[in-house]
Parts: sequence; structure tokens; C-alpha cells
Amino acid sequence: MANAVPRRRKANYEIDMIHGPMLRKVLVFSLPLMLSGVLQLLFNAADIIVVGRFTGPEAIAAVGSTTALVNLMISLFVGLSVGANVLVAQYYGAGDQKNCRETVRAAVLLSVVAGILLSVMGFYLSHPMLKLMGTPENVIRLSTVYLQIFFLGMPVLMLYNFGSAVLRGVGDTRRPLIYLMIAGVLNVVLNLTFVILFGMGVAGVALATILSQAVSAGLVLRCLIVYDGMVRLTLRDREEERQGFFSDVRRAALETFHYHPEKLLSIFRNGLPAGVQTALFSVSNVIIQSSVNSFGSVVMAGNAAAQNLEGFVYLSMNALMQAAITFTSANYGARDKKRVTRVMLICMGVVSVIGLALGQGVYRFGGPLLSVYTTDAETISYGVIRLSVISATYFLCGLMDTSTGCLRGIGYAFLSMMISLIGSCVLRIIWVATVFQATPTLFILYLSYPISWILTAAVQIGCFLFMKKRAFARLQSVEPDAPVSPAEGTCNEKRA
Repeated sequence: MANAVPRRRKANYEIDMIHGPMLRKVLVFSLPLMLSGVLQLLFNAADIIVVGRFTGPEAIAAVGSTTALVNLMISLFVGLSVGANVLVAQYYGAGDQKNCRETVRAAVLLSVVAGILLSVMGFYLSHPMLKLMGTPENVIRLSTVYLQIFFLGMPVLMLYNFGSAVLRGVGDTRRPLIYLMIAGVLNVVLNLTFVILFGMGVAGVALATILSQAVSAGLVLRCLIVYDGMVRLTLRDREEERQGFFSDVRRAALETFHYHPEKLLSIFRNGLPAGVQTALFSVSNVIIQSSVNSFGSVVMAGNAAAQNLEGFVYLSMNALMQAAITFTSANYGARDKKRVTRVMLICMGVVSVIGLALGQGVYRFGGPLLSVYTTDAETISYGVIRLSVISATYFLCGLMDTSTGCLRGIGYAFLSMMISLIGSCVLRIIWVATVFQATPTLFILYLSYPISWILTAAVQIGCFLFMKKRAFARLQSVEPDAPVSPAEGTCNEKRA
């Protein structure tokens, strides 16, 4: 039943995603996310620029070569935040405050646990994984130092990502941007202080990164605690007597894990496939990074600088995937089939414009842009090779990710994961093992990216159009006002 959910008073930073014209709201939602993504990438860019200017090429290679490994190890846990985003947006669209707040509590607790686990794993596995990737001996010591310090900051990174995902679920993308602006300025100041003043090198830039992320995480947590809306973080009900902060945290944890485990299960159902999907991309990227490593440290440095530039394009397009997930989830929760279709069309149109404009721009001005990272002409030339293949065709990646977000929004995250596994990860691995081995050039290696993007996007779009009918048909079999995801709908059908 379309538009069944009545209008209600919104908190100041929320967006009404289930009523009225949509294009402007998608843009208002996405622009802060684009800027937030750019700021997050600037954390790493500042690391590379500072060590490149004040330390040397080996330090650039050390920081840049960790990107694929970092993405591999944190993607699974960050993917779980997508589950929180989907669930919060569905409950928001259905107007279910009780379940929304229970989901927020579960998401925050899960982020802390995930961060601690990731810190321990990352700290002890950094060196063995770098060796497995074939990192050169003149780089591996610095890379290990950077990674170990970086992973110690995982709890705050997870908390920020989960908190931001919760806020996105109600359309609030502006405050996370403000918090990242504060953290970004702090990161640059600390980078320069630790590297230039104290001569700490890669250890200094890693420490600056996690300290600045701790600030942004603290601001997001405070925002959820004082929030005047559906996603307010509460450790106890208002009528309960306060027993102290740590007692309230313990009680909230016990209640979530023992009395409301369905929220954790729902987050896992919606988020785990997204995390696995991202991890699968990272596996193929690690394999490609290993192939890049075989060309030597100069090629590694050029690849790292180009990869960082491409990150600005990717994160700008990724904002539209986040918009697709959130708007699709909210309108699916509100049971509006027509608006779900409009979300996909609008997001794919916008992401194509952004991807073409920024991707081609980075490629055309690749030389001057790469010179910001390094003044070495050979390093720049290798970076341009990567930009000519990947950045120039990056809009295809945007189409793939947006269609993926729409599938996740209607509850088919596992299907999306399987498509990506076959269309991107497996295909790239086969490409490296066959085509690249036959013609071992950088151009052929990088060509695996656009080929996998276009094939995966085509299948994702077709599956969304087909599965959307099944998703809404399933909603018709549950109670008219029940704010459930397709995965939960099966359980409610059985109870009915």
C-alpha cells in the first residue's frame, strides 16, 4: 500500500524520504556523504603526502601498499554497518520508534565488539599478511609499523562507521560531515606535528589518523545520546532508576544480547553479505596489488598515488549507493513500490553524471594531480597508466554499486553478494591467472576492473527488477503495518 505512512514531525537534520519529490532529497542526502567520503580519504592522502614530501619514496610505498590489506580486514565489519543502516531506514519508513531505538542500541554495542576483535586480529596478522602479499623487504618494516598502529584504532573507527550508518538511516548526513571536518583538520595538524617536529615517520601519520578518528567517533556517539528523534541512543528506559553509567551499559548489553537478539540477527542478515561482498572485492584487489608489487617499489608508489586519486571519485559515487540503500529501504518499509523504482532510476542517473565528470577529469589532469603526491617523473608516469584505464571508466563502477544498493534495500543482500562474487572477484582472479600471465603488462592487469564492472552491473540491474516483485509480494503476506525486512517476513509468515 503506497504512501500508507503518515507525515510526522522530523528532527532538524532528518530527510523525509517517503513523501514528495525525490531528486532534490537524494542530492541533499548525497552531497554531505560525498564530502564526508572525501574527508575520510584525505586522512590517507595526508599520510601519503606528508611522508612523501618529508620522508621519501619508500615511506609512500609503505603507506600505499597497506590499502588493499586494510580494506580486506575491515570490510567485513564495516559491512555490518550497512545492515544497521537498512534496518533503521525500514523502521523509520514504517514509523516504528521502539524497534528503531533497539536497533540503534544493538548497532553501537556491535561496533565496539567488532572494533576490539579487529584490533587484535590486525595487530598480530599485519606482518604475516604483508609477507604473503610479497611486499618488498625495503618496505615491509615500515608497512608493518603503520598497520599495527592503525589497527589499534579500530574500535573508534567502527563506532564512527556504525553511528554514521544509523544517522543515515533517518536521512541525517550533515552532522557526520561536520564531525569529519573537525577530525580532518586535526589529522593534518597532527600529521605535520608528528612527522616534521618529532620525526616519527609512518608511525606518526598512523597515530595522527587514529587520534583524529577518535574525535569523530566521540562526536557521533554524543550525537546519538542527545538525539531528539527516532534514533536516540538510550541505555535505559526513562522510568527506570539510573544506577550509574557502567551499570547502565552492562544492563543494556545484557538486554540486547539476551532479550533482543533478533536485532543483532537482522543486522547480520542485512549487513554480513554486504561485508563479505566488500571483502571479496578486497581479496581480488589484494591479488592485483600482489601483481603490482612484482613490478617493484617505483610502480607501487605510482599505483598508490593513482589509487588515492581514484578514491575521491569512488567515494563521490559511493554516496549514491548509500542513498540508494537508504531511500530504497525507507520506501520499502513504507511499502511504496513506485518510489522504490524511482530511487533506482534517479540514483543511477546521478551516479553516471558524477562518475563521468570526475573520472574523466582525474584522468585528463592526472600528471599535475599526481605531482601533488610525488615529484618523481617515473612514479608519475606509472600512475597515469592506471588512471587511463580505471579512472576513465569509473562510472561503470558507480552503476554497479548503485544497483547493488537497491538490491540490499529490498532485503536481497545475499543475492547481491553472490553476483559480485562471480562477476567481479572470481572474474578478476581468473583474469590475473590467465590473461595477465600471458601478457604481463600493467595495462592488461588494470583492464580487469572495467570488464568486471560492466558485467556485474548488468546482472545486478536485471536481478533488482525481477526480485522487486517478489519482495513486495512477500510483504503482502504479512500484517499490513509490520515493519519487516524480507528476511524477517518469512518468520512472521510462519507465526501468522
